[in-house]
Amino acid sequence: MIDPQLPTPENLVARVRAVFPSLTPSAQIIASLILDDPATVARNTITELSAASGTSEATIVRTARVLGFSGYSQLRLALAAAAATTRQTGPDRLVPGDLAPDDPLSDVIAKVTRAETEALEDTAAQLSPERLGEVVDAITAARRIDVYGVAASGLVAMDMAQKLLRIGLSAHAFTDAHLAMTSAVLLKPGDVAVGVSCTGETPDVLEPMRRARKAGVTTVAITNNPRSALAETSTHVLISAGRETAFRPGALASRISQLLLVDYVFVGVAQRTSELSNEALRATRAALEQFVSESRPKSRRPS
Repeated sequence: MIDPQLPTPENLVARVRAVFPSLTPSAQIIASLILDDPATVARNTITELSAASGTSEATIVRTARVLGFSGYSQLRLALAAAAATTRQTGPDRLVPGDLAPDDPLSDVIAKVTRAETEALEDTAAQLSPERLGEVVDAITAARRIDVYGVAASGLVAMDMAQKLLRIGLSAHAFTDAHLAMTSAVLLKPGDVAVGVSCTGETPDVLEPMRRARKAGVTTVAITNNPRSALAETSTHVLISAGRETAFRPGALASRISQLLLVDYVFVGVAQRTSELSNEALRATRAALEQFVSESRPKSRRPS
C-alpha cells in the first residue's frame, strides 16, 4: 500500500534506514545504494539501477512502493531533490562507526554519541505533526491507557505510563505477557492500548494488541519496523529509528528513539490538557516533596 504521506527530501534517507531491517536481501541491496549515494541512484534509469544492483526491475519497483512511492520514477525524483537539498555525509552515514572490541573508550564515547544522535534525528525527521496529533488526540480522550512492552521496550512502556499518570491520566504499564492479556481483554472502545516493540514482532506485545484491536480499542504502535505485524494491527504507528549492531543492541539506540516518541506524546497531551496537567503536576510534586521531607531522619538535639 502506498503511504499517503510521501517522504520529503529531508526525511527520505531516514525513511530508508527505518525500513532497512525489514526489507528482503535484494531490496536491502537497493536501499544500501540509496543510502551510500542517493545522487547517483537518482541519475540511473531503472534498467541501469537493475544492472548496478544485480536485482530485477520488479524488485526496484517493490522497494520504491515500500518507501511510499507509486514506482521508481517517483522515487528517482525524490532522490534527486534529496541530493540537491540535503547535506550528504557519504556511506559512513549508513554505518555510523560500528564499535569493535578493541576500541578505546574515547571512540566508544564518540561512536555511541553519534549513533544515538542520529537515531533521534531520524526519528524526528520521519514523524509528521499530523500523525503525532492523531495519537495525542486519542490518548487525551481515552478513559484508560494501557502500555505493553518487554525487556528494553518494557522500560519505555513504564516510562510512558508514569509520565501520563503524573498528569492525571489513568495509565498502566504491563511488562508481563499474562497480565498484558488480562488487561487487553478488559479494555473497552474509547480506551487506548500502546504496544512498544523494536521489531514489531514480539509475541508478548503483539497478542495483547491484537486482542485490544479486536475489542474496538484504539491501538498505537511504537516500533522500528513500519512493515511489522504490530504496525499492521495498530490504528496509529509511530516509527522509532536506530541501527543496531553487536555492540549496540536494542537497549541503546532504539530505546533512546522510543523514549523520544514518548516525550513527544507526553508533551502533546500535557498541552491539550494543560489545566488538568498543571494541577496534577502540582499535586503530585507536593505529595512527593512532603513524603521525602517526612521520611528524612530527624536530627538529634544535643543533650
